[in-house]
Amino acid sequence: MALTNFPGATALSEVSIYNWPARDGTSGGTPHLHTASAEAYVVQQGRGRLETLDSGGFASTPLEPGAVLWFTPGTIHRAINDSGDLRVLVVMQNAGLPESGDSVMTFPPAHLVDATVYSQAAALTPSDADSGDPTAESAARRRRDLALEGYLALKMAVLAEGPAALGDFHHAAARLVGARTSHWQELLVQGAERQAAATRQQLRFLESADSYYMQDAQTTMGQRKTNRIYGMCGRIQTWGLSENL
Repeated sequence: MALTNFPGATALSEVSIYNWPARDGTSGGTPHLHTASAEAYVVQQGRGRLETLDSGGFASTPLEPGAVLWFTPGTIHRAINDSGDLRVLVVMQNAGLPESGDSVMTFPPAHLVDATVYSQAAALTPSDADSGDPTAESAARRRRDLALEGYLALKMAVLAEGPAALGDFHHAAARLVGARTSHWQELLVQGAERQAAATRQQLRFLESADSYYMQDAQTTMGQRKTNRIYGMCGRIQTWGLSENL
């Protein structure tokens, strides 16, 4: 079975963390969580911190070149850019799910009441953008600042009450993405489940010393896209897959 997506049905991107000043005196990205996908950071350059709110409470982890860290679904995370040039390589579990709305930003409760209200706050709309471009900086800044407002309240609550203070936000996040899960099931079948099935079949072949499947071995080249989009943590550079070599 030939598989041409990234190994393990992951997604790969390079993120330049925002250096926009925030209300708490730091610079960085939009706090959010992923509802069904783990995420890994491989720090390439610069220095900063990753603030997290999870079952262990609040933590601040240094980010410096060579550091590797990852976190599971439900972890609220906020990347802080201390040096101004922080850049990380991001490896996402379940390629396709994050791009299909797996993430939920930490907006204040009034913006989490239903999917329509949340989408209005999350959208990068032309009316919010100075240039008319839906991915313009002004819209991304507005969204970041709104999520930071909710995040700082959550952080204070966790410091005062412990991880149980995250319960309402986790419940709201699950409610917001619930209608998307049937589509995510399809992505899972074509991604991680498909790759796991291929590996199981290969192990059966190897058990009987059958190497025939290796005749289909192939190499695929990643093709770097030229534009950086406005993401949640920063400007995102992605790779597509070109024709097999």
